[in-house]
Amino acid sequence: MKRIVLLFLGGLLIACSSEDDVTSPDDSSIGTAVNFDRATMLAHWADAIIQPGYADFLSQLQSLETRAAQFTETPSEDKLVSLQSQWEEAYTVWQKISMFEIGPAEAVNYRLNINIYPSNTDLILRNIQEGSYNLNLSSNRVAKGFPALDYLLFGLAETNKETVAVFSGDQGSAYSVYLMALIADMKALTETVKRGWESGYRDTFVANDGSSATASVDRFVNDFIFYYEKYLRAGKMGIPAGVFSGAVMTQNVEALYHGNYSKHLFLTGLIAVQDLFNGKGYGDAPDGESLAAYITALNAVKDGADLSLLINSQFDEAKSMVAILASFKEELLQQPPLEFLKAYDAVQRSVPLLKVDMVSAMSITIDFVDADGD
Repeated sequence: MKRIVLLFLGGLLIACSSEDDVTSPDDSSIGTAVNFDRATMLAHWADAIIQPGYADFLSQLQSLETRAAQFTETPSEDKLVSLQSQWEEAYTVWQKISMFEIGPAEAVNYRLNINIYPSNTDLILRNIQEGSYNLNLSSNRVAKGFPALDYLLFGLAETNKETVAVFSGDQGSAYSVYLMALIADMKALTETVKRGWESGYRDTFVANDGSSATASVDRFVNDFIFYYEKYLRAGKMGIPAGVFSGAVMTQNVEALYHGNYSKHLFLTGLIAVQDLFNGKGYGDAPDGESLAAYITALNAVKDGADLSLLINSQFDEAKSMVAILASFKEELLQQPPLEFLKAYDAVQRSVPLLKVDMVSAMSITIDFVDADGD
């Protein structure tokens, strides 16, 4: 899933300011000048979606840390259930901000440090037993973040009672220290990213409102599509279903040890993608300028239909088809998992709409290639 910069002229890049005219590439409107304020869209993304999302996530991690401290101080089943519930809440909010891998998040490899799965349980246990580890090392990314917490909270034993026994046993303090260290690491990374936006990157992001490969809209759109294609479509569905390998890999589902949460996490991520596309404000924040509004202003159509409506319709179809599935693990046990693959195909159909039609309308060049063969 490495991104590779393509050094070629893949489309017409119009150098203009946020309020300059943009010419729609659609055949029916060639020569039609469209005035769209990219700076307003960037400001909306920053102020009403991205920063509120980071603030919410940090709050969720703070609550997770509090409940983890309560549990590790005096382990009990009630406190474990409370901690597990907060893990679910925090993991859900993570799905809403994971796509924002730009600026401060990109600088610290935020997504790779928070949510690489499957986790390496052997490495987790070795870190706990040895008590000597550096969570800043890239080699430990598979032993931390939400997937590592998933293992510690749901995968150590068959029952909650047995999990409490582990944290109360001879090595309980070592498990507790590691649990708290994982949460502290996630919290520190999030504070760094949030502070980066607040201490200057927000203004830099909004001011860079031109139309070029290094401008904020172009880079953000690339990151947005990359997330949808690689982490949502492939990571959460395609890879576990064996779409690229030919072999179903149930061990690669997200939230593996929880057992019944991967579908919820996927749908949360998909809804967040659609909300961003439509400029929906985070939580109670106001709605505003969006990619949907941009391509509508460009009069972008496909096969005679409004492109923004087509994209939203495909998102809706994908949500509906995934929603009716059983848990991902249960679906993947079917031989072959036909219903799961049908839902995956519905998710996949949005890729060319975004990666070909939308970026063509906006005169944006895709700056990454993939090896999935799709």
